[in-house]
Amino acid sequence: MSSDDTHTHAALSGPLHESVSFPRLFARTGRFTLGVPRSMSVSDDGRRVLFLRTSSGTDRVGALWSYEVDTGRERCLADPRLLLGDGDEQLSAAERSRRERSRESGVGIVSYATDAATSRACFALSGRLWLADVEGGDQSRPGLSGVRELSSTGQVIDPRLDPTGSHVAYASDGALHVVGTQPGSASNTLVRPDTEHVVWGQAEFVAAEEMDRSRGFWWAPDGQSLLVERYDESAVPVWHIADPAHPEHPPVAQRYPAAGSIDADVALWAIGLDGSRRQVDWDRERFPYLLRVSWSEHGAPLLQVMSRDQTGAQVLVVDTSGGTCTGATRVLAEDHDDVWLEPFEGVPAWSPVGGLVTVQADPATDTYRLAVDGEPISPPGLQVSAVLRVHDDGVLVRATTEPTEMQVGWVGWGGRIAPGAMTEGAAVHSGTVAGGTWAITRSSLDADGMQVFVVADGERHQLDNHQTYAGFRPQVTMLRVGERRLRTAVLFPREHVRASRRLPVVLAPYGGPHSAVCVCASRPFLEAQWLADQGFCVVVADGRGTPNRGPGWDRTVRDDLAAVTLQDQVDALAAVTAAHPDDVDDTRVGITGWSYGGYLSALAVLRRPDIFGCAVAGAPVTEWRLYDTFYTERYLGHPDAQPQVYDANSLLPLAGQLQRPMMLIHGLADDNVVAAHTLQLSSALLAAGRPHTVLPLSGVTHMASQEVVAENLKLLQVQFLSQHLGVV
Repeated sequence: MSSDDTHTHAALSGPLHESVSFPRLFARTGRFTLGVPRSMSVSDDGRRVLFLRTSSGTDRVGALWSYEVDTGRERCLADPRLLLGDGDEQLSAAERSRRERSRESGVGIVSYATDAATSRACFALSGRLWLADVEGGDQSRPGLSGVRELSSTGQVIDPRLDPTGSHVAYASDGALHVVGTQPGSASNTLVRPDTEHVVWGQAEFVAAEEMDRSRGFWWAPDGQSLLVERYDESAVPVWHIADPAHPEHPPVAQRYPAAGSIDADVALWAIGLDGSRRQVDWDRERFPYLLRVSWSEHGAPLLQVMSRDQTGAQVLVVDTSGGTCTGATRVLAEDHDDVWLEPFEGVPAWSPVGGLVTVQADPATDTYRLAVDGEPISPPGLQVSAVLRVHDDGVLVRATTEPTEMQVGWVGWGGRIAPGAMTEGAAVHSGTVAGGTWAITRSSLDADGMQVFVVADGERHQLDNHQTYAGFRPQVTMLRVGERRLRTAVLFPREHVRASRRLPVVLAPYGGPHSAVCVCASRPFLEAQWLADQGFCVVVADGRGTPNRGPGWDRTVRDDLAAVTLQDQVDALAAVTAAHPDDVDDTRVGITGWSYGGYLSALAVLRRPDIFGCAVAGAPVTEWRLYDTFYTERYLGHPDAQPQVYDANSLLPLAGQLQRPMMLIHGLADDNVVAAHTLQLSSALLAAGRPHTVLPLSGVTHMASQEVVAENLKLLQVQFLSQHLGVV
């Protein structure tokens, strides 16, 4: 399916940017994502598309909507404001933590699940359980029609309908519960914790934070049993997240699996609605990580498990002889890589004829390829990043041949990609397809916002988009620079006349594994353009380790995150300077970033003061022994086995080398990159007699989404960069 480059001016609201500063608007609009249809799902017959959307570009309250293909009509199924009346939304600590893991800053309905027929949808709202009748209800009552509350226990987390639509299972207070969807059904507890630190039906910390697995239970196709994760974190180290601004509040205890320490003990159980319970057996000592679980109508349950060092993995099939899970497993496939193995969304899975669908690293072509029974079928050069759907006609994938783009489309079982079977163009696409209906989000550099459209029966309908307009479109020059063809974006002030003056440069990278920021979409560059408009040339570069360039590219960062990722930023800067000698002043260079970008920023002024004149480092990792097991050990190994590698990638030993101004920013409530990272670096700098600036953010997590905080942070950063780079 191809897509054109239709602009979206008319779909966006605009006046707000004239009265509100960009930094405040950036925070108020959820980085210009509010009001955009998201979390789209298509019914198997292709006649209905469900999605979430807020009422405006500044409203954070998500509602559940349906688009009916036959009538071309949008209908609000569930409006949180109507359902709750005047009551305020209440969230449990577990739900707030789950949203932090998924970087979810919205409120109201933030996720939903349907039965196989997409005739019913369930969701949690204010810790309560709700069911929406998608097909019926009183359509004269939008936002309320066909919605009713189900009986529940405690604060509801991650409710999911069984495929038949007869029951909803949900997690709460460490237990897993189930309730029938018939009116008057009572909630029953399937399994509850037997000790204080046991949790059923939820993903453990590293799964949710690093493995892209947010689920903790999976329904059987017949709706009579489930596979349920049980994790025990009693041996995981206890850390404390305090709020020094409120000394009357006790610190929050958190089990944090730091690199080299003990992970949660994860097991999987088959639990029947009849009360039966059997543990699923595999070699958990050799393969402690539970990466993926899949249970479809095409076959018995599939598991993917991985070794602690992430060099070995197995795909297992769970025995269901006699119609029930016996708990026994059999190895279907085993994989090994001397560096590491990559987990992928949507696999392993069964094909309709019983083949094992996986995504594998193909070293011969340096490509992540779709495979069936171990044999690659997708073409070389097409980097597959996720499997979205397995169907009789083929496999729906998210994939690309160019790392600045992302496409969605079908790969046939023979490996053929038919004309019109995949999105096209210099853009970033997401979405899904079913029953011949495409529900696609498209972002590009030549459109102001995100297009969200449904294509069915040869007709295209653009869903209502209430996204707020930033007031400008980023002017981005995309380059491929140096011998490694680094994807690099360059932004000048919009009023800048080329060759009229040489501007100071600010690098604004993420630059770390698993995240690309140099992409063909306008929204990710709005902040960079605003920064450029303050008088800078802004450079955004994706170096080695960033995704969608193949396994060889990914693995070059092993044991050497610091040197490799910093060198690519240095090379990108040199190439931009050479390309724009009359517009760029390479004697005035700063760098700013958040999270891994914060690590790179601090690293840059510590290691390369000959190039970088100042840095703003937000929520930086400064000592990798303080970051979690799954992420850190993948790239740096185990700290007990390779202490020298951790020392070489730590910022703390470099503190005495600081010669340039550095601003450190950290949220004190951050439970991902904890504030100890910044505080330990600050202590080391103080001990070395090196002046620096620290901005501690009381009550702020890894996502600094509060309006006033976000606005003033941006203004202070610009002031800092301007002062030290000579912007007048």
